[in-house]
Amino acid sequence: MGENSNITNEQLFEFMTKMYSEMQGMKENIATKDDLDKTNQSIARLEHKMDTNHKALYDGYKLTYEKLTTLEKKVDEIDNKVERQDVEIRVIKGVK
Repeated sequence: MGENSNITNEQLFEFMTKMYSEMQGMKENIATKDDLDKTNQSIARLEHKMDTNHKALYDGYKLTYEKLTTLEKKVDEIDNKVERQDVEIRVIKGVK
């Protein structure tokens, strides 16, 4: 051992006090099991809310799609009637 290897009790005590203080600071930054449980509960609530919102959005989309399909059928029916009437008008005008 060299000359500088002689550590006094006072120096050792100061070093250990400093280490203890640093460890306490680190301990404050570490999440506890309770913190993790709260975070997991929050995540579960958000997932449930997102799932509910997703279902509502999907139902709305489905309803809109169904209504659009119904309207397209009605427009096609009206278009067919107009075409038949155009033909009938031409036939009537052709007879006179």
